[in-house]
Amino acid sequence: MKEKKSIKVSSIVLIIITFFIGMISMYGIVRYFPIVTETTKTKLEKDVTITENGIADAVDKLYDAVVVVHTYRNGNSYAQGTGFVYKIDDKTAYILTNNHVINNADEVYITFTDGSNVETKIVGSDVYSDIAVLSVDESDVIAIAELGHSDDSRVGDTVFAIGAPINNAYSWTVTRGIVSGKNRLVEVELQEGNNTTPMVVNTVQTDAAINEGNSGGPLANSNGEVIGITSIKLASEKIEGMGFAIPIENALDIAEQLIKGKTIERPSLGIYSVDITEAYQYREFRSVVAEANVTSGVYITEVIDKSSAALGGIKANDIITKIDGEDVPNTAYLKYYLYEHKVGDTMTITLIRNGKELEIKVKLSAN
Repeated sequence: MKEKKSIKVSSIVLIIITFFIGMISMYGIVRYFPIVTETTKTKLEKDVTITENGIADAVDKLYDAVVVVHTYRNGNSYAQGTGFVYKIDDKTAYILTNNHVINNADEVYITFTDGSNVETKIVGSDVYSDIAVLSVDESDVIAIAELGHSDDSRVGDTVFAIGAPINNAYSWTVTRGIVSGKNRLVEVELQEGNNTTPMVVNTVQTDAAINEGNSGGPLANSNGEVIGITSIKLASEKIEGMGFAIPIENALDIAEQLIKGKTIERPSLGIYSVDITEAYQYREFRSVVAEANVTSGVYITEVIDKSSAALGGIKANDIITKIDGEDVPNTAYLKYYLYEHKVGDTMTITLIRNGKELEIKVKLSAN
């Protein structure tokens, strides 16, 4: 019995000793080999795939349809611009460009991408739209531009221009950008013979580089379809990347009339006028302008007998401030809103007479 009791006690002692050894060992492990707990936070982010595709295929599609336009007067080089072949009809190829590129020229030549130089015929031109059409024989043409729709373009869409900036050394330069804005109304001085006339042009704005010599060239979308004719660049130390193109739809409407030999018919009010800013400078107008208490608008100095204005009841010394509810700050805007109408349309004119605001409806006759 004593022996069994001794064995039992020894077992208990052994268990206690083993427990303490285990505790001491665990303390050593924790003390010298600490367990590092790493917390992983999962953040859900939206997957965004960014791709950057070149436009080389689109450029190839249009490139050979673009021409450099050289104008001459009395045998001397006069100006240079750009154009593009936009259609062939009955073996005649037609080229679109700007009126201000060929204005005052008596000879016009175009150069194709293969270096061939061909004299063209001036089919017709229009000052107020700044559109001109040239023609050559079908056999001279390398390629024809595919036309798109500026109405389908969106702000932010990729576009590119092809032109001949500065001189021949940089002909067929390609510049890329985006559609920066649509339906931009830009005031310009358009060439009419040796004179200039103020006008407002509805345009597509782009930040693709437009330089002197690009005028008349194509502005195209990423499919290589022409959506506009590059025409204007705003240039100053404070401005960078503001170029403008005439929407292709507007250009085609004028071009087709020119090809058919039609006179571009626009409505006329039948008035002589000056901008309000100019009227302040004339003593005879100053009191009327002061009474009207306006800083912008168009001051009517004379109304032609039996004209649209006369028949509508407009009088000399009236000040036009709006057309169809749109502000008319000056003569350039007056022409723009007037030319948005057709002969026979009725236009609502807001004016100030003897210090009071009136609305007059005028039925428009031909110029």
